[in-house]
Amino acid sequence: MAKVKKKVKVIKIDTDKCNGCRSCEVICSAFHASDKYSIVNPARARIRLVREPLNDVYLPVYAGEYTGAECMGRDKYTVDGKEYEECAFCRASCPSRDVFKEPDSGLPLKCDMCEEDPPLDEPLCVKWCLSDALTYEEREEEVEEEEVLEEMDTGLKSLVDKYGLDNLVDSMARMLKKD
Repeated sequence: MAKVKKKVKVIKIDTDKCNGCRSCEVICSAFHASDKYSIVNPARARIRLVREPLNDVYLPVYAGEYTGAECMGRDKYTVDGKEYEECAFCRASCPSRDVFKEPDSGLPLKCDMCEEDPPLDEPLCVKWCLSDALTYEEREEEVEEEEVLEEMDTGLKSLVDKYGLDNLVDSMARMLKKD
């Protein structure tokens, strides 16, 4: 495949600065509410905080790509004497856990860097981070050209994985008959 230049947007995380305030989760969930800023539900946030307050460990992790399969890695990491499974730091939405999935539908969530029209200078989690633990960076990189699934394709694949193709087709047929 050919190489193309792509604008890469990244939220950098300085774990030494994070104090666990969770303002990133709050603003993210409010921004992504069905009526913007109408409700705060951190389960809908595209950023989550791995917390171990007794050991003063706080690590923000923002949602990445959906993956249809579980990873094979089950490594353990030790941070300040506390052992964590690899999944705690994973950015993917996958079948083996409920993190980064919409709580009602089970559809995968992915950080969209708070893109809207007009675009923001930086994602709201970065803007609202009280301790400057989150910083935003844009850069151009040369990457392999890839076929990207559209959001609807990804959502439908997730529903098929969760409920099965026959159930999804039956449900769609019932919805069409109501109209």
